[in-house]
Amino acid sequence: MGRPMETDMIERLKGVRLLILDVDGVLTDGRIIVDDNGCETKHFNVRDGHGLKVLMRYDVDVVLLTGRTSSVVAHRADDLGIQEVHQGIWNKVEAFEGIIARRGLLPNQVAYVGDDIVDIPLLKRVGFSASVADGCEEARRSVHYVAENRGGRGAVREICELILKAQGKWPDVAARYEIA
Repeated sequence: MGRPMETDMIERLKGVRLLILDVDGVLTDGRIIVDDNGCETKHFNVRDGHGLKVLMRYDVDVVLLTGRTSSVVAHRADDLGIQEVHQGIWNKVEAFEGIIARRGLLPNQVAYVGDDIVDIPLLKRVGFSASVADGCEEARRSVHYVAENRGGRGAVREICELILKAQGKWPDVAARYEIA
């Protein structure tokens, strides 16, 4: 990434007030395990979760927006303190428009992380868009930033830290955790 892109990215991140995340392949590693009883499990990354909690502590809210419906997602959101979860959403742009209208936000105040072609229309509408390292090629080509980490493997944490650093909040985070 060249210097002009970095400057543009920082400017885009400064205004972010809401982070919206796809779930499968972004907040998880994309695997869905179904046991003999039909119970579903997913793999989440604890550092991604901590990154989200820190981000919310510094006044950037988080919403989950996913095409699938899973009680596992509701449990994880509850565990993280994420209040707004939209599951079974096939038209993510329509859902996005409702979310920002209710919150009185503009599209440029929102960051969205997606990993697949279904996410592209929304990736093109937000102020800051990102994909995970293992997102599909079309999604990666459609975003402002491609994470170095894979979905469910630290990509969300990486993006949370980018937001906090661009907004000048990282020194306070670093001091809180005694980061040298």
